[in-house]
Amino acid sequence: MTENTIDRRKLLLGGGVGLAAAGIAAAGGTLLTAEKAAAQSSEDSLLRKVLDRGKVRVGSGSTNAPWHFEDANGKLVGMDIAMAHILAKGLFDDENAVEFVQQDPAARIPNLNTGKVDIVSQFMTITPARAQLVAFTRPYYVEGIALLARPDGKRKTNADLMGGGKETKVSILQNVDAEKNVHDVLPESQVMMLDTQANVVQALESGRVDAAAVDLSTVRWLVKTRADRYFDSGVRWSSMLYGAAVRQGDADWLKFVDTTFDVAMHGHQNEIFDKAFLDFFGEQIPRRRTGFPPI
Repeated sequence: MTENTIDRRKLLLGGGVGLAAAGIAAAGGTLLTAEKAAAQSSEDSLLRKVLDRGKVRVGSGSTNAPWHFEDANGKLVGMDIAMAHILAKGLFDDENAVEFVQQDPAARIPNLNTGKVDIVSQFMTITPARAQLVAFTRPYYVEGIALLARPDGKRKTNADLMGGGKETKVSILQNVDAEKNVHDVLPESQVMMLDTQANVVQALESGRVDAAAVDLSTVRWLVKTRADRYFDSGVRWSSMLYGAAVRQGDADWLKFVDTTFDVAMHGHQNEIFDKAFLDFFGEQIPRRRTGFPPI
């Protein structure tokens, strides 16, 4: 056994921090740190620049619960915000080493490509068209459509809504596929298309409809925070992938972000991810199944 051999038990106990603390000797016997490893990457790699800067700049918003919003104390919170803290923790072992750049959704791609932000974490749907403009990270949420009902409603469960047939009324945000989306799950229902998401929910609250077709994340959040006013009918469909986005052409940076997210979602450093999922969606992450590939 040489001086360069590192006790595996110490590495396992320390996780990623244990590697840095114990030190990994390079071929020439030089202590290899995260900073030195990054220095071996391309000079224009963002990973190297972010580590040198000491904080990561994350583009996000502040007005869309449960993804990004201000809590009662004015602190920026939400699932997108949690992903930023996970990244900062992976970079610096400090989840607060992050600078949030609040931006309009229309500025997500321009701010990336001009270097104003290092990454965007802002309820961004992954699409092939957008992937021509930015590089997406691995997805961290599967969004969908769900039916929000009232706990005191005449029709609130899937069976109730289906049984209502042509009498069942559903509100949804106006778009070209709105009516089809509702009829995919409630073929005989009446569809009320409205101009804003707020009006879609208001139609439910006022009793004009039996259910509102909105994002699954919105249903989870409203039911968690106002169970006295809202009910999850249990109908979920039409999946979409949410992920973060980075500028194209930097494989080191993208790979690092993906690795950090993978460890948070499927590995051993999942405290921030699991807590955020419970706080903002009201559901426990299923226990990871050891001995098998991650799902």
